Amino acid sequence: MRKAQRGYARQDRVKEQIMRELAELVRVGLKDPRAGFITINEVEITRDYSHAVVYYTVLDDATRAITEEALEHAKGYLRSELARRITLYRTPELTFVYDDSLERGMSISHLIDTVAKEKPIED
Repeated sequence: MRKAQRGYARQDRVKEQIMRELAELVRVGLKDPRAGFITINEVEITRDYSHAVVYYTVLDDATRAITEEALEHAKGYLRSELARRITLYRTPELTFVYDDSLERGMSISHLIDTVAKEKPIED
């Protein structure tokens, strides 16, 4: 049991480190002018560190599709830079996924506000 807990702690540390390094790389290392202002929100990684799903958002929704293309194009560069910065047995393959959870949350909040305004609270 104790060994499994340590393993998850290591996996969490690796996720955090990958997230920090990728955030820095897309901020200063990504020279593609198509890429908008990218925020790395979360990283999910497999147990064997062979694959990482990177959730991101962009500041301007109009650049979403172009930023996705830029990230796909830079995937190899980002992975090789990650390998230089982080010592792992295997550097994970990267998959970039647009994170729409913030937009969904705002939409739900707006719906709740609308319903609250329409229906008065009864005592």
